[in-house]
Amino acid sequence: MQFPESWLREFCNPNLTTQQLADTLTMAGLEVEELEPVAPPFTGIVVGEIKEAVQHPNADRLRVCQVDVGQGALLNIVCGAPNARVGIRVPCAMVGAELPPGEDGKPFLIKVGKLRGVESQGMLCSAKELKIADDHGGLLELPADAPLGQDIRQYLNLDDTLMTLKLTPNLAHCLSVYGIAREVSALTGAPLKAPTFPSVAPHITDTLAVHVQASDLCGRFSGRVVKGVNTQAQTPQWMVDRLARCGQRSVSPLVDISNYVMFELGRPSHIFDLDKIHGGLQVRWGKPGESLKLLNGNTVTVDVKVGVIADDRQVESLAGIMGGDATAVSDDTQNIYIEAAFWWPTAIAGRSRRYNFSTDAGHRFERGVDPQLTVEHIERITRLVLDICGTPETKVGPIDDQTLNIPQSQPVTLRVARANKVIGMPLTQKQCADALRGLGLQVAEGEGTVTVTPPSFRFDLQIEEDLIEEVARMVGYNNLPTNPPLAPIIAKVRLETERSPSSVRRAIAALGYQETINYSFVEDSWERDLAGNVNPIRLLNPIASQMSVMRSSLIGSLLQVVKFNTDRKADRVRVFELGRVFLRKPEVQSTDTTVEGFDQPMRVAGMAWGPIEPLGWQGKARNVDFYDAKADVERLLAPRKAEFLAAEHPAMHPGRSACVMLDGEIIGHVGELHPRWRQAWELTSAPVVFELSLNAVIARNVPVAQSVAKHQPVERDIAVIVQDQVTHGQLMAAIHAAPTQGLLRNAVLFDIYRPKAETTGGLASGEKSLAVRLTLHSDEATLTDAQIEAVMDGVMSSLSHQLAARLRS
Repeated sequence: MQFPESWLREFCNPNLTTQQLADTLTMAGLEVEELEPVAPPFTGIVVGEIKEAVQHPNADRLRVCQVDVGQGALLNIVCGAPNARVGIRVPCAMVGAELPPGEDGKPFLIKVGKLRGVESQGMLCSAKELKIADDHGGLLELPADAPLGQDIRQYLNLDDTLMTLKLTPNLAHCLSVYGIAREVSALTGAPLKAPTFPSVAPHITDTLAVHVQASDLCGRFSGRVVKGVNTQAQTPQWMVDRLARCGQRSVSPLVDISNYVMFELGRPSHIFDLDKIHGGLQVRWGKPGESLKLLNGNTVTVDVKVGVIADDRQVESLAGIMGGDATAVSDDTQNIYIEAAFWWPTAIAGRSRRYNFSTDAGHRFERGVDPQLTVEHIERITRLVLDICGTPETKVGPIDDQTLNIPQSQPVTLRVARANKVIGMPLTQKQCADALRGLGLQVAEGEGTVTVTPPSFRFDLQIEEDLIEEVARMVGYNNLPTNPPLAPIIAKVRLETERSPSSVRRAIAALGYQETINYSFVEDSWERDLAGNVNPIRLLNPIASQMSVMRSSLIGSLLQVVKFNTDRKADRVRVFELGRVFLRKPEVQSTDTTVEGFDQPMRVAGMAWGPIEPLGWQGKARNVDFYDAKADVERLLAPRKAEFLAAEHPAMHPGRSACVMLDGEIIGHVGELHPRWRQAWELTSAPVVFELSLNAVIARNVPVAQSVAKHQPVERDIAVIVQDQVTHGQLMAAIHAAPTQGLLRNAVLFDIYRPKAETTGGLASGEKSLAVRLTLHSDEATLTDAQIEAVMDGVMSSLSHQLAARLRS
């Protein structure tokens, strides 16, 4: 929130410098993000009036002006501004004045000079030349009553500072200048000048019929009819300046008044053109199919979850967010209806994001606006309307106030002992009570307790910890002690059977992959297509429409990264991610780290696309395939041995994917992206991907020391004929299941032979030959021929029994 310091000091003016005031607010939790002067430094510029303006004798675009600066003699000044004319008062830079620095960083010094042969004794200035606005349409015209000769910095209050506060969502009561002044008074003890709201006596009895149909949307609705206003009046310069210094441009008098009260008191309001309302108003939830053209020009469609204000014909406003174009005030408006309401925060929260815009009103209402002051704030708006847009014909109606369902403040109790423990410093009950009273809270003291009844403007005081935070803020975070922890700090030692996630990251990076970090919120279609999840966990308030569900797989996130890089002509992509996925699991109970009904395991996934190696002199390299990803998984799990079994996965090619089994448990999948998704994502070749449980990857075997072999191993090759559907895993399982008395140390498949159509090579149709090298070894003695033959017979017997294999001659 941005506002000028001078406006804040009108409500509360502590004896602090600007920097001290900013530090005080920051240390109380209201972070002052920026301090910026309203205008850059310049001197010697005063209010002047043009008494005469004649054409320059030697230049068509220049005028020679006689300027009165209140010093008797008139100054002869040559000016090229298109609006230089007799009678206007403008900033005049005297001889010797310094204008704001230019692009070179040096101030511009005004001297007596000649322009096309005519002497100029100064310079008339625009707002842009003074660097107080970007408008360069001509001279900055001042009001006719501006005192001649007065320093322009003093007249325009340019020795002011813009304060920008970064407020947390719980500080909704500070979203106004008066709200911040209330905090300053509590922090410094300086007196607070509370605003007064004198009633405007009604002249007429006219009211507008309003029917609040949804009390869970609107808890209080107040309004007033004002007739005969002059909407073509000029917004006062003081109001224009204050709005500009809050970051709000001037629009029209009525809109400016509404915005001004919002920044002043934190009350968003709306002013309707009364003559454009058909019948009365209904405050209700929207209906499917209804649409509304907003003040910003957008046309939106509402539904039953969006609050609206409608008349007898159509929707006229998005409740608490933005008014509609149909009933907007204009230069032709004569009669108006002023509305101020209390909208329930839960009914406004998130609605703006549905339409991809945000408003100051919605920002305040979704955090909570005081429901008790709707009538007082209408009185304030009415008084400003009369002062600025009033005419002798202006008539004011009575305020129609409907209170239906407003929050009831519930007492909250603070235990002083608990506060001392949480804050970490000894505080007396009196200190706690005084701190809370200083905030304007109603306090009742008990034995070791302080009970607070929150005022209507505090929506954030609901539990004991909220009061403890308020006490800490008032004490000052900078005054809290910096005591070291009393408990011994013992580093948690990781088990030898585990490695850290960081080491897993380094291991994958060593394979050529780069880490990515993606949102846990993903598109609904990703879950359905890539994870086969037709019932994903949906977000109640997504930050974007394409981030509406929680992911149950990392594959979609990685595929998006690959697509992003290929669209930018990357020729080779290797990415991985360690992240959490979110699964429905009814048996999960709520703990400090879990949520009931939901499992949140960590996964590790990688995706590779493009050539196996970067372009080199060897020629074009082949693209990555299933076996490259399988090899990366084996390296990642080493020295543990995984088993790969053919399996299907929604994201993967049905014939080029496998599940990864470790110790008899499926820990993930590896495979090539399904052709359907490769085509849908417009990839020139299919990426390969793996996704594994991080817990399985972290686990490892503890190394066991072994003595160096004293006896030479023996290798024997064996070739067997089996059916074509026999897999490598089945072959190895049968070999290792043979009775070998512990002498078989390793088995490696080194050849596969399938006969061509024109020759059989001793193989029948549907058969293949597998050649395996067996390594035999004994720690006790050199193997004898009898032992070797016994092992070979046992292996062949197991193959024959389990796979119907026969020895190839």
